[in-house]
Amino acid sequence: MDEVLEIERSSFEFPWTEEEFLTCLRQRNCIGTVAELDHEIVGFMIYELHQSMLRILNFSVSPNCRRRGVGQQMVQRLIDKLSQQRRREIVLEVRETNLDAQLFFANSGFKALSVLRNHYDDTCEDAYYMRYSLKSAVHESFQPTNRLSEYDAA
Repeated sequence: MDEVLEIERSSFEFPWTEEEFLTCLRQRNCIGTVAELDHEIVGFMIYELHQSMLRILNFSVSPNCRRRGVGQQMVQRLIDKLSQQRRREIVLEVRETNLDAQLFFANSGFKALSVLRNHYDDTCEDAYYMRYSLKSAVHESFQPTNRLSEYDAA
């Protein structure tokens, strides 16, 4: 836990406390995972399991290990947990001032869907609500056509 807290404190202006981590992880639907490099924790992710989706609550990579693919591997592992039958999307909120996270998740296939006004208790900052959706093979191959365009309107 000490390594996770150190990454948290070095990553965020308003870091979670140890008690916030523990409270979250005690919930039945909350999962914590870490990334290790040479027996050292270099990243972590906390997410919730919901009936049709996963929700990332907290995620960070140690500053000295960023831009090395650690975060991308962690997100890909979460994406790999999605399935056509059950959970089909991952959602999260990103602070409006956290441009690095916005770009990271956008490059990982997440789309910003809406702005959540005054979302955070510690500031009056807005958040972007982002979602990754598992694409269905049926939906990818389906191309709607406009049959009316086949007729001459004259």
